[in-house]
Amino acid sequence: MASETTLEIFGKDDCPYTRAALRDYRARGREVTYHDVLRDPAAMRRFLELSLGERTVPLIVDGGRISAGYGGG
Repeated sequence: MASETTLEIFGKDDCPYTRAALRDYRARGREVTYHDVLRDPAAMRRFLELSLGERTVPLIVDGGRISAGYGGG
C-alpha cells in the first residue's frame, strides 16, 4: 500500500547507499522523488540546507523526518 506522503531522497547516482535506499523504498510501494545533488545545483542547495551543511548521502526526507545515510530497511 502506497503512502500518501512523497518521500524525497537527495543523493548521487554512483552512491551504492543511494541506490539501495531508492530500491528499498520503491519496493515498499513508496512514491519517491529523487534529487541528484551533483547534477542539480538547486537540489544541492536544498540538500545542504536540510542537512545543515553535512554532506552525507543519501539524505532522506519523509514528511517532517530527515535522516542522513542509509543502512537498509
